[in-house]
Amino acid sequence: MKKNIIYLLFVAGLLIFTACEDYLDTESPSKQTSTTVFNNEGMARSAIMGVYSQLNVTNVYGQKMSVNWQGNSDIEFASGFANSATLKTASGDTPAQNFWDNANNNTTVWTDLFKLAELGSTAVEGIRNSDLLNTKPDAMKRYLGEALVMRSLAYFELVRRWGDVPFRSETSASDLSNVYMDKISRDSIYDVIIADMQEAIDYLPYVGVVPDYTVERVNKGFAKGLLARIALFAGGWSVRDGNQFPDKSNIEEYSGNLPGMEAMNGYYVGRPKNWKDYYKIAEQQCAELIADTENPHSLDPDYSNIWKTVCGLGVNPFNENLFECANGVGQTGDIGTLMGSPQDGDLGWGNRGSFGGTYAATNAYYFYSFSPTDKRRDTAVTWTKFGKNGNNSNTIEEFMTTNPLDLKFAKWNFFWTNDNYRSICLTSTSRVPTGINWILMRYSDIYLMFAEARYGAEGSATSANTTAGLSAAAALEKVRERAFGAGSPEITNYDQDFLEAIMHERAWEFGCEGIRKLDLVRWGMLDKKIEDMKEALVKMLDGNHDVKIFDKTYNAGQFPAKVYYKYTDETYFEGRPPLDAGDKYNPNLVDRNSANFYTSVTGGNPDPTIWREVDWFPNPYWMTEANYVDENTGTIENFCKILICGSGLRSSYNYDALFSQLKYGDLIKSRYESYKVGATGGNGVCNYRHLYAIYYEDITKSKGFLKNSYGY
Repeated sequence: MKKNIIYLLFVAGLLIFTACEDYLDTESPSKQTSTTVFNNEGMARSAIMGVYSQLNVTNVYGQKMSVNWQGNSDIEFASGFANSATLKTASGDTPAQNFWDNANNNTTVWTDLFKLAELGSTAVEGIRNSDLLNTKPDAMKRYLGEALVMRSLAYFELVRRWGDVPFRSETSASDLSNVYMDKISRDSIYDVIIADMQEAIDYLPYVGVVPDYTVERVNKGFAKGLLARIALFAGGWSVRDGNQFPDKSNIEEYSGNLPGMEAMNGYYVGRPKNWKDYYKIAEQQCAELIADTENPHSLDPDYSNIWKTVCGLGVNPFNENLFECANGVGQTGDIGTLMGSPQDGDLGWGNRGSFGGTYAATNAYYFYSFSPTDKRRDTAVTWTKFGKNGNNSNTIEEFMTTNPLDLKFAKWNFFWTNDNYRSICLTSTSRVPTGINWILMRYSDIYLMFAEARYGAEGSATSANTTAGLSAAAALEKVRERAFGAGSPEITNYDQDFLEAIMHERAWEFGCEGIRKLDLVRWGMLDKKIEDMKEALVKMLDGNHDVKIFDKTYNAGQFPAKVYYKYTDETYFEGRPPLDAGDKYNPNLVDRNSANFYTSVTGGNPDPTIWREVDWFPNPYWMTEANYVDENTGTIENFCKILICGSGLRSSYNYDALFSQLKYGDLIKSRYESYKVGATGGNGVCNYRHLYAIYYEDITKSKGFLKNSYGY
């Protein structure tokens, strides 16, 4: 991978740009005039690298959009399950991801995304006005295509996170005459960026066709995939401000009966009436990519290899990844340190070599949504941890954890990282940027977007698209074939409701990749799926009810009382420094396939010299009534943490029917009613409130043009 070269070019390119203050804090070139920069091919190329450099800053894909803003969804949780006090703090990622954002929250600001848009506009405008566009069209059109895509990407992320936003396709004027502006409708923005993406695709090469056009640069495959993704969102559901944008002539208002979706106070859930037109755009782009004989992308047959390769800073041999945001080891990127396979720090590999932080976690609901034979399961989510097993243990090993509310995603692993990163960790006194690239899109998404768009536009899972020669069902099954292996009956064993099947498959395929929550938003299912998860988890801890998880039903008492597991002969890498005196090291990995996650074992531990055992839920959480009453046990708190998760999303909640089904429901209800959720927490204004608030400084600088909506 040309990671180091690309990263240095990003840094060099950024030097062309200097800051220009306005209320959006955007940037424009001032050291060099646009004419000078874009009439010199070398400087134009550096300018494009400067645009790329904005992708990996903290508030873009360097951390926020790749890690902190993952959830909450039904499978991802920002900072895990938090208590009421943490949810209601004035600022921070945890309240914002539980839909309790506010105008004072400086962790959800749009400044850096507007900088990305401004840098893209500067490049677009400069190239369009350059003489080189005629004299050196091949190179300059490629640069134009890259700039158009990155500007479109910036506005795409702004719209799906903030809704209606200020928009301009030109650069900031020196007199700021075009800087101060109101929001415009998201539908208008989508139409502009879709047109820009359609233009850009014609200018861009596939990966590897032109030197330096690696997976770390915008290419034709990614552009077509991104256009498909934008189109699906343009045709999808979202909460809308009917007070500022009252015209509903082109909008279909949600008319279903799902709780938490009702219109109120002028805010409603809607989508364009011509939403199928957008789905047809998505279908066309995916079909053309699939059918193109020059398309270099394919599925890596080994799902885990995708993550081993990217953690090791390598190139996927099958070009599964359509685009990766390039990071530099020790320079940028918290990919892995803040999520991933968990490992304690201070274990000899480095003072800050810890992985699997609490910013993005999952739980037993997601784990048990997988089929036991799904090869993705143990890469997507893990019960295991590497560290000292118990407070009094001096043995360092991988072991099985037991908290059903705190599992981790295993796609990023310290032991898959390269030697350079690990060597820096040895002497570091703070968290080390991993340099692991953020994968913005994978080829499996092309198949699944095609399947969804084809089915949505045509209403048939079996009719074939003439361009791709593929039906929606066949595309879905292409992804499932990798998950279960060729010839497996599981390939065609999915939910009869094809849209539900798509929703499930995308959860299994893309957990912790920054996709799930936003997918649920556009399906109009964010609230519904979160509530499904909450009910299932509460019943899992209660231990007395059948539990519905995705397309599976687990009977009461089906979860084992104890889980037994053994170790494989496979070991972690041996290049570790000496451990402290007295520490022991078990280098073998837990054999996840040996664990009886789904069934009980009769007769107890079959051989204590081989098998480890741990108490499984609900046993550690199912205590006596006295324990429930005792606040120090945290038992009731576990139930309440589940129920207050995502509690800023709708204006009111009522769990009386659920409480009536629980063994100690009255005790849980009494504690729950002391928490502030829905209207009592401050959102009595708006349902389906998935958007962020505009930061107060941006409102102040807007000279009266901007204001918050949705009860913020």
